[in-house]
Amino acid sequence: MTATSQTVEAFDLVIFGGTGDLALRKLLPAMFHRFVDGQLPATSRIIGIAREALDDDGYRSQLRTSLADAGDAAKLDTFLQQVFYRSLDARKDEGWSDFATLIGEYADHVRVFYLSTSPELFVDICGRLGNYKLNEGKSRVVLEKPIGRDLDSANQINDAVGKVFDESQTFRIDHYLGKETVQNLLALRFGNALFEPLWNNAHIDHVQITVAETLGTGNRSAYYDRSGALRDMVQNHILQLLCMVAMEPPSSLAPDAVRDEKLKVLHSLKPIDDSNAAQLSVRGQYRAGVAEGAKVPGYLDELGNQKSGTETFVALKAEIANWRWAGVPFYLRTGKRLPDRVSEIVVAFKPVPHSIFDASAGTLAQNRLVLRLQPDEGVKLWLTIKHPGPGGLRLRHVPLDMSFAEAFGVSQPDAYERLLLDVVRGNPTLFMRRDEVEAAWHWAGPILAAWSASGEAPRPYSAGSWGPSAAVALIERDGRTWNEDSE
Repeated sequence: MTATSQTVEAFDLVIFGGTGDLALRKLLPAMFHRFVDGQLPATSRIIGIAREALDDDGYRSQLRTSLADAGDAAKLDTFLQQVFYRSLDARKDEGWSDFATLIGEYADHVRVFYLSTSPELFVDICGRLGNYKLNEGKSRVVLEKPIGRDLDSANQINDAVGKVFDESQTFRIDHYLGKETVQNLLALRFGNALFEPLWNNAHIDHVQITVAETLGTGNRSAYYDRSGALRDMVQNHILQLLCMVAMEPPSSLAPDAVRDEKLKVLHSLKPIDDSNAAQLSVRGQYRAGVAEGAKVPGYLDELGNQKSGTETFVALKAEIANWRWAGVPFYLRTGKRLPDRVSEIVVAFKPVPHSIFDASAGTLAQNRLVLRLQPDEGVKLWLTIKHPGPGGLRLRHVPLDMSFAEAFGVSQPDAYERLLLDVVRGNPTLFMRRDEVEAAWHWAGPILAAWSASGEAPRPYSAGSWGPSAAVALIERDGRTWNEDSE
């Protein structure tokens, strides 16, 4: 049965950075899809904010180009009538009074201020929203990651934002938490008697989390060079996925019940610092190579700086010091210019203690639960069965495979579609609380410090490969291998 879509309360969605890549590629298409599905009230408005000197018609023309392949042209025309534009500079007062008047035209609307800008502008934008009292009533602010470069800068941002918007109004977004597979992990674990009794160190051998991209940094090189893979992906996306796998059962799906359990996981992570970072972490930087059948430049070539020590690949061996997970390694990796675009969680169960089968039957493989977040969202449970037919007993390792698109006959909505409407509803379950951000930085900060203190450059790897050979050694010295099944 297909779930029905429900409309939300009338709202104004204000996107600071409205002409940027995220807005044009993700946020506006997400809103258009929700419009097509009948979820946007007719009086709702979407207001793009940027420094470019555009008017409403100019912005709509820009959006028409970016949304050209998104759906029905007539519906697009109607949708664009709900879209507006204002030219503002976060650090100048000019135009803000008129903007406040525009917002005030619908005082009963929910107000969502989405900060799709550099984190350095969060403080200025929130300060001006407070000066014009736009933080009052049903107002919410959405903060894009990364929030700061380290714990101190994250606290400075959170303190400044907190002077204008209280914690209940602040939505720190991580779009991975809006993906269907991540939420299905909750259903699989806590909605079936099959998995939860086995979800511990007595039955699970290890867990792998991979977020791999085939693209390089491209025109984001300058931004990326100030960040790197650990800040850009591990400290937020990957740690959030780890928390969803490892957390204890919450008492309910109430927002703070879920986030309390995630926080406990973050506090239980064993430290990686200058005493063990060399053994438990690998960082790399891609060089020129062949990716997706074409020759591509290396990171330094794209950046135009041959001295950058920024990592484009990270592999880590993490452990959680609690009763459920003691002794179970969590292998984490992410990188640019890898062979496949894939995001997945692999839960590898321990092998059977004794094989009763003759060697001629074949080898026994570990059962694995694979949750694919992208590109094809779904779940696979790998089992050992007998190959059908006469001629003796032959073992095969095959998956019970559920593709969400095939099983339900519908394409899955983009994560931003769900998360944006959750902000309108005021539901913070799939957003990070401030103490989660702080705990994540407490763990990630010493890794960055250890790398800096070592003075070692990131290990080179060829574009189109699975990263430095040291990343393979990281897991194989434990007698395990990275999951690279593309079936």
